[in-house]
Parts: sequence; C-alpha cells; structure tokens
Amino acid sequence: MHTFITSLCAIALCLAACTSPRHELKVAATPTPQAEILKFVKDDLKKEGIDLKIIKVYDYNIPNQSLANKEIDANYFQHEAFLENQEAQFHYCLVPLAKVHIEPLGLYSKTLTSLNDLPDGSKVAIPSDPTNEARALRLLAKEGLITLNQDATNQISLFSIETNPKHLQFFVIDASILPMFLDDVALAAIPTNYALQAKLSPENDALAKEDASSPYTNELVVRCGDESREDLLKLKAALTSAKTRAYILEHFHGEILPAF
Repeated sequence: MHTFITSLCAIALCLAACTSPRHELKVAATPTPQAEILKFVKDDLKKEGIDLKIIKVYDYNIPNQSLANKEIDANYFQHEAFLENQEAQFHYCLVPLAKVHIEPLGLYSKTLTSLNDLPDGSKVAIPSDPTNEARALRLLAKEGLITLNQDATNQISLFSIETNPKHLQFFVIDASILPMFLDDVALAAIPTNYALQAKLSPENDALAKEDASSPYTNELVVRCGDESREDLLKLKAALTSAKTRAYILEHFHGEILPAF
C-alpha cells in the first residue's frame, strides 16, 4: 500500500512538472528577417523554460511604444540611429541589449538595369522615417546622383541636398509600403527586411546597396533597467550564438550579415 501511494505521488509530481506553465517572453519584430531569426531560436529557449512569443509588427512606430508601455518584453526591428531618434522624439528609456545583424539598404527599380540609365526628372521614393531617409540620401550621394551639404549629420533630410543634377523628384513614403510604389517611380530606396518581404533580392535585384561596413546594425532592444533580466540574457545568448550565426549566413545567402 505504501509503495502504491508513493508511486501515485511520484506520478502526480511528474504531471505537475510537465504541465507547469513556462515563462512567457513577448518580443515584437518585423516579419523578415527578425521574426524568422527569433523563430529559429524558439526551440532552444523552450529548453530553458522560456516560451518565446513572437509578435509580428509592420509599422516602425509601434514596437518602441509597446515596449515603453510594458506591453512586450523586448523588440527586434531597429538600428541604433532609429532608436536614438525615437528616444529624442518620444522620451522613451530603452537600451540595446545585443547587436544581431546588418541589413544593407538598397536601390531598386522595375524599369532600370543600371543607375546610369536613370532619366532626368525621375521619381525617386525614399523612406519617411528620419534615419532611413538619411541612409537613402547617403547612398544616392555615394552613387553620384546627388551631393549633400558637407555639414550634414545623422539628421540628413531632403533639405540637405546641395546639388541634384538629374532634377530627381523625391517622394517620402512609409518604409513598409515602398515596394508597392515600384510601379509608380523609377527608383526606390528600400530597407532589406521590406525588400525580402516583397521577394526582392538585395544581392540580385538591387542596383546599389550599402556594404558590410554599414553602421546600421539591427539590435535587440529592452527597457532601461531590464538589461540584467535572466530571460532576456538567455534570449541575447541565443540570438548571438555560433548556431544562429551559421543560420543567418546559410539561410539568407549573405544578403543579411551577422553582426557578432
């Protein structure tokens, strides 16, 4: 009888352990490649007792607001220049926890095969958020299509254009919908995550793109004071592991580069 009761207790303890809820960790991310990379580490975190809940977002303005409001635990979609701009604008207290990957911004067209063929007076679409607008204008300047004021800083905007020899017409559009405007413009500067979602290859389709020296590294971001949270440190470790590095290089064929 004693043995029977002991066995029942052991089974009960096992069932309790097996059905105990896992710790949930909510992370907002843009679908490609951030959510894909998070999905890759999900099973490893599960073994650590963490249930990673990936919340896909399509608007750059939502993830930092949600993080500041404690609706999520972290976000993974932005580079540091974008974060700094949002902190200055909205007074968030957010900090980067890990540098994960680099997404080179590229110039795309449905009608051109070379930037040398860009007609005078062409329409050019660029991202509307300030940091990616600056990236686009820097890339256009690097390719010789415009020149920028030598005193221009990270706050580069259309007002920073010094010369525009081809008389390009600029349209400032939300980054998430830039691919939809390729039929309406001669050229569009599109961040890699949105290019990939639109089945555009930075390696094969971009007429020009940033190189690996780009300072715009995508980061895992958390609230101030949460930098030492055990669950977030486990997420950081998973995202910057040798296993994840190999996955990024293999899965994205060099179009996205690990930053660790």
